[in-house]
Amino acid sequence: MPFVRIDALGADGHRLDALGRAVQDALMEVLGIPPEDRFQVLTGHDGTTSTLRHGDCPGVHHDDGIVFVAITMRAGRGPDQKRALSRRIAELADPYADTEPRNVFVSVTENASIDWSFGDGEAQYAPAGGDAAGAVP
Repeated sequence: MPFVRIDALGADGHRLDALGRAVQDALMEVLGIPPEDRFQVLTGHDGTTSTLRHGDCPGVHHDDGIVFVAITMRAGRGPDQKRALSRRIAELADPYADTEPRNVFVSVTENASIDWSFGDGEAQYAPAGGDAAGAVP
């Protein structure tokens, strides 16, 4: 159940929704995430009261169409799955949200099952007396 944050410069609600759909569809296709596991924070920045900074590293030219996608998920996916996920998000961002693939910046952070609570103050993935490490199979 990944937690996704998407930040985009000059994005209205329609574009933010499209970017959220692109990421969710990629998560479902590449990692087999169920469709109801959609936990996203979508933020548009107007360039005045809030903005994004970007550079051209490593050798990828970005412009103000940049989108930052930060995904936090349980550990257990291999390098090939993570590469495929980043690639698929960039592929879908173009037709869904008119965002050039070069402007899709993806960061994946992994953690353990004990690091998640979905409500009620409980660690649903690591109940008391269970294995707190609990990587994704």
